[in-house]
Amino acid sequence: MKRITYTAESVCEGHPDKLCDLIADAILDECLMEDESARVACEVMATAGKIIVAGEITTAELPDIERIVLQTLEAVGYDPEDYDVEILVHSQSEDIADGVDAPAEADPDEQGAGDQGVMYGYATDETPEMLPLPCVLAHNIARLLNIARIEGLIKGLGPDGKAQVSVVYEDGAPKEVSTVVVSVQHDQDKDLTELENEVKFVVVFAALKDMPLSEDFTLLVNPSGRFVLGGPKADTGVTGRKVMVDSYGGFIPHGGGAFSGKDASKVDRSGAYMARYIAKNIVAAKLAKRCLVSLSYAIGVAEPVEISIDTYGTGSVPDDALLEAVWSVFDCRPAVISEDLGLYQPIFTDSTNYGHFGKPYLPWEETDRVSELLDAVGR
Repeated sequence: MKRITYTAESVCEGHPDKLCDLIADAILDECLMEDESARVACEVMATAGKIIVAGEITTAELPDIERIVLQTLEAVGYDPEDYDVEILVHSQSEDIADGVDAPAEADPDEQGAGDQGVMYGYATDETPEMLPLPCVLAHNIARLLNIARIEGLIKGLGPDGKAQVSVVYEDGAPKEVSTVVVSVQHDQDKDLTELENEVKFVVVFAALKDMPLSEDFTLLVNPSGRFVLGGPKADTGVTGRKVMVDSYGGFIPHGGGAFSGKDASKVDRSGAYMARYIAKNIVAAKLAKRCLVSLSYAIGVAEPVEISIDTYGTGSVPDDALLEAVWSVFDCRPAVISEDLGLYQPIFTDSTNYGHFGKPYLPWEETDRVSELLDAVGR
């Protein structure tokens, strides 16, 4: 019997890095509301007293970025009066724009990829979300922390926080939870023993539900002690620093490209969503119990330069036959991805928090290609 422990992390909406992601996606969504062809590569930095928005945005009409920043701060739970906003935005490079748009002049579907890179998607049948169990549990805890703050289920919580869950696997299957770590911002006068008990029963045990716990199960709540000063006042945040939280928690490789603040011409985002869409449909079709899909692109070229499939020996058909089926069923050109998955629509703030995958209302979580895949492999 092979035992191994896997760990995944999630963060609350007030975590400074995730705050930056949300601001960037809110700006992107407002651009798309007015101009579905907007090109956005938006980066945000949040620090004590200041939010800086930078990047390249080409759109019919630039939205009121300062308003978006201040509204997002307030929605997350921070006082917008505590922050100045600096905006350093310019248009997309003409060289990049020409490289992406020129191939589309004859055929819109031939729009080139907005950058080079390798994107990965993954699915597993170990949870209903088709995500690794530690990811699901960590997101559940972080989400419940936020609900407990907003609804007053735990008094005196702040917006900043994070969760980490370790799960023991036996022969590749999750068996028990061994460790949970929770760090959450709180008021100055909050009793730490009371906080630990409230987090334990209101949040952690509610999130774990009926999951078995190991004999030496460990729960650590604010293991460093007091956590009064949080958010950007305590820790500078930047977009794109929570890529493992956003994806699969370190279970698979990561190409390094972040998602938030980027329109769908950037394959860092659209390619990763497509890879997940492919992997999830393969697992939903019961053609594999686990599936890793990678897509590689060259800037200015529509077709991916490479697609690869790895089912870790769990496939019901050979991986090379599955790869052939994927090429025939899925069109992975960026413009077609955007059409098929609705990525011209202002839907991206719905994806920002608690992982970009596993939410049934997001279009790349659909399993509507199962029949086509089965036909393609002769099932």
